[in-house]
Amino acid sequence: MMKKHWLYTDEGRRTVWRVGLAVLAITVIVEWFVSLHPHFTIEKVFAFHAIFGFLSCVAMVLFARLLGFLIKRRDDYYDQ
Repeated sequence: MMKKHWLYTDEGRRTVWRVGLAVLAITVIVEWFVSLHPHFTIEKVFAFHAIFGFLSCVAMVLFARLLGFLIKRRDDYYDQ
């Protein structure tokens, strides 16, 4: 029997989540030390870019699910 890849183990999933959350936290914390040059007033809100990126990702996932629902075919579509 083959050994599971580390990403498929519970500890691997926890590690990926921890690293991902750490990267997100670092990107928000760095905003305190970087001089931003906002073009619009809303860009002055702290962590705007992180929030905007997250909401954009959610919108892309929802759009992909909707698109998949609209263009899906039956399992036996190509058998005809």
